[in-house]
Amino acid sequence: MLAARTIRTAARINTLTPLILARGLAASHLSSLTDAIKHDHRELETYFSNILNAKDNDTKVRWQNQLVWELSRHAVGEELVVYPAMDKYISNGTAVADKDRAAHQKVKIILQDFQAMDPSDPQFEPTLKTIIADLKQHIQDEELHDIPLLEKALANNLVESAELAKSFERTKMFTPTRSHPAAPNKPPFETAVGLMTAPMDKIRDMFAKFPREDTLGRRVPENAT
Repeated sequence: MLAARTIRTAARINTLTPLILARGLAASHLSSLTDAIKHDHRELETYFSNILNAKDNDTKVRWQNQLVWELSRHAVGEELVVYPAMDKYISNGTAVADKDRAAHQKVKIILQDFQAMDPSDPQFEPTLKTIIADLKQHIQDEELHDIPLLEKALANNLVESAELAKSFERTKMFTPTRSHPAAPNKPPFETAVGLMTAPMDKIRDMFAKFPREDTLGRRVPENAT
């Protein structure tokens, strides 16, 4: 009963935040898992740059919230869809997936501190740069080694790669939008905790500032003003 109510709540709140469905899920047209992952990585790099180059604190806060929103969803999406696929299709895939989960956990811990920081905090920029450095290494590992290994294993099953890309994008619609490093990072427990946590995160998103859509041109919570 509680689980059913939680799922209904998550679905209902998801219609209010965060993806603008009129944009048709910016990455939904991507034909492979590699394309979907790289698409997210390039967006995250843009958000990092926009925070560092912002001229005022209001702009920094907007891009800070956008970064936390996207990075949190991306991490959980990978943990629920991509890493189980590594376990299934790659020889020694469990070790590869566990390495990537450990990298996520390191970033999540720092991101939890960062998401509560005001841009006037002296630790704001150093904390952001720590996240950038850690995530840069993780992105390189995924794009140059881990995801190519998975795609190679799926070379004779391109339909599965496309389906994983779609599943990755769909899953992110129901994941938490803030960092929760104490939560499980493997299904099925991550799925259950995520369904309970996501509605609370998305309520917070309704009262947070995000970049205006005309300055973003990509995915953004609907409450962006």
